[in-house]
Amino acid sequence: MPSPGAPVAPRLPMEDAYLELLADTLDSMEIPARSQFLQRYFRATTQLDLRESQCLQLWDEMLARRHELARLLGRPISLKTVLMDVLSTAGLVRVPVLLEYDEFKKLQMNAVTDPLTGLYNRRLFAESFEKELNRARRYGLPLGIVILDLHRFKEVNDKYGHPRGDEVLKAAAATFQKALRTSDSAFRIGGDEFALLLPQTDPDQALALSRRVEAVFAEVVRTLQLAISVTMDHGVANYPQDGDQSDRLIHVADERLYRWKHVNHTQSEAVASARPTFPFEPPPASPGLVSIDTGRAQETSAPSSPDSPAPARHPFAESSSVATDSAIFTVQRKAERVSMIGTNAYAIIGDQGSRRARVLDLGFGGVALEFEQPEDLPESILAILHVPILPPVRVYLKPVWTRRTSEGSFRFGCHFVS
Repeated sequence: MPSPGAPVAPRLPMEDAYLELLADTLDSMEIPARSQFLQRYFRATTQLDLRESQCLQLWDEMLARRHELARLLGRPISLKTVLMDVLSTAGLVRVPVLLEYDEFKKLQMNAVTDPLTGLYNRRLFAESFEKELNRARRYGLPLGIVILDLHRFKEVNDKYGHPRGDEVLKAAAATFQKALRTSDSAFRIGGDEFALLLPQTDPDQALALSRRVEAVFAEVVRTLQLAISVTMDHGVANYPQDGDQSDRLIHVADERLYRWKHVNHTQSEAVASARPTFPFEPPPASPGLVSIDTGRAQETSAPSSPDSPAPARHPFAESSSVATDSAIFTVQRKAERVSMIGTNAYAIIGDQGSRRARVLDLGFGGVALEFEQPEDLPESILAILHVPILPPVRVYLKPVWTRRTSEGSFRFGCHFVS
């Protein structure tokens, strides 16, 4: 035990203590075993492939150099310091670069992320797309890709300046964080262009998720209080339905994005600028479809069903009927409904959750439900929707039409009530 007042030797860091133990252990080993161990040690720590004799020589030089430096400086020298000194002197490490692990990971992230939004960049998108596509081919899994851009983004930059435009781009990044699943990846691939990779996602799920992204973006960008209505448009492609090569899938998604922009914004602007003259003639009656509000047979915005054929239209466009006191006329909606037939989508009805209905299709405006038995639904009902991709959603619904199918079930078209 040291006497009081005697200097206390500095305690070695854990790494240096390990190297001390390593040096003591090597001294007790036979030369062949020592040379083999040192060869593997240098390969693991320096990525150098050296001969066994060269490893023994370097180790002896390290021990001698360590003794010399300790004598000159009057304090212990770590083996790691000596290792770099000997390797540099021998010309084996020309430009030694020492980085903390956290700094190294930060450099890696900076190389693959967009500095403004924090999203992955175009370089990583290309690499990740090929990896996910190879995995989908290997295991026979679906893969969705979505290309998105911002409509009227340039107008924001022109009117408010680039700082406000940057806020819109950050709003897009926040949207992806809120709307995507943990298995999905988002990338900024251009100025106002983005891409999503959706592993194990079929076409219906990819389309539903794209619309969810658009809806969430509309909520996020509203907080910026811009006079310009900036929206997010999408084009979706899926492996294997649309191709099995990355360039083909990107081409399909780009084409659908272009068609979506043309149909959506052209028709929306046409509807917004239209000034109809009253009164209107009501549309032709749809057999078997009865309005709960009026009791008259009419064409409504109720979700479609397999046994009610719809007129031919663009796959991304749909219309809805808007009723006034004197007439009913048709306006263009921004998105079609998503069919839930073939999935396990369902709704729990009422506070007690005693009734259950199948969800036939779902859109931004409403939902179609199917009951096995006739139901006397009130004007406003509480429902919890369980559909693919989304978490359970608590909504209030207003039934607007009902019909009995040839199979004997009962279908209700319901609007969302805010």
